[in-house]
Amino acid sequence: MVLGIYPYLIMNGNGQEAVKFYEKALDAKVIGVQTFGEMPSNPEFPTPIEAVDRVMNAHLKVGNTDLMLSDTFPGQPYQIGSQVTVAITIDSVEKSKEVFQKLQEGGQIEMPLQETFWSPSYGQLTDKFGITWQISTQINR
Repeated sequence: MVLGIYPYLIMNGNGQEAVKFYEKALDAKVIGVQTFGEMPSNPEFPTPIEAVDRVMNAHLKVGNTDLMLSDTFPGQPYQIGSQVTVAITIDSVEKSKEVFQKLQEGGQIEMPLQETFWSPSYGQLTDKFGITWQISTQINR
């Protein structure tokens, strides 16, 4: 079952500033901010110093609506006009696979569905209409 859908804003290194701006401008409550420097370390892929303070994921609550944002990782392309993606939270890996498969039809996979430290099944794709989707599984235990 799809649990929710919300806008996800992509910043280019100014995510910390954007969190403060939207908090003030939208009377948002900051639920949490994680930086790339807070990720579990991986000796094969060390976090570059210029990424340590960039926002990996921020969650703001605007009224009853979730607003998420992150920075690009240094070196990743940033294209004006593609700063907003749509994030979907789903309650099972099986349903995530189903939704991902349907949305990818005629589109392009950006990141295949895979286990991450925050989700048992997460992936990104751009559909045939040019909309980028982030599929994340959240299993309540």
